[in-house]
Amino acid sequence: MIEFHNVSKDYKTRGLKRRVFSDLSFRIEAGESLAICGANGAGKSTLLRLISGVEFPTEGRVERGMSTSWPIGFSSAFQMTMTGADNARFIARIYQRDEREVLDYVEDFAQLGVYIDQPVKTYSSGMISRLAFGISLAISFDCYLVDEVAAAGDVRFRRRSEEELMARRDKGTLIMTSHDPYMLEQYCTRGAVLYSGALVFFDTVAEACEVHHALQMRQA
Repeated sequence: MIEFHNVSKDYKTRGLKRRVFSDLSFRIEAGESLAICGANGAGKSTLLRLISGVEFPTEGRVERGMSTSWPIGFSSAFQMTMTGADNARFIARIYQRDEREVLDYVEDFAQLGVYIDQPVKTYSSGMISRLAFGISLAISFDCYLVDEVAAAGDVRFRRRSEEELMARRDKGTLIMTSHDPYMLEQYCTRGAVLYSGALVFFDTVAEACEVHHALQMRQA
């Protein structure tokens, strides 16, 4: 279970204060697969950071009865001068997982070959994405967060990524944001729309996507 109690979130920059959320209260049950729609700048990534605990609310509180991942495929935390293998080992140590098991999974999943032992700064963007996917999926969580991710790589890699995400959804909880209605409907059974600092839930992903589209057309 993940529960928000009257959560508000502000950001302050150069003397200005921007309120992203106001008095959010909702509950996500274990085993749910939730699609979150919202325009650019609506706060989707901020919401996932609050869910994961990377950021804290300005007001209110967030309760978590399950472990949550970082956003799947997130690569900004890599130490670019370290090798891919060393980054995988470091993350395994942080989460107290077996380093050999994590590295074996990453090597099999990302298919980087000899580059796994080269500095990440020498990787192409596609290779970094494959490493990020591999490390993200190598660690087991109760709830997986997916933020605007499209798997990079060949058909084999994309198919493997889809299969692995589906497997984690079937065994746990999945919260996904995307501008792609097909992807949201493929992975999720329930939808929500983030708009003007509020999060409104719908019984189906299709309903949420329709409302989101209508709101965007109104602003066009």
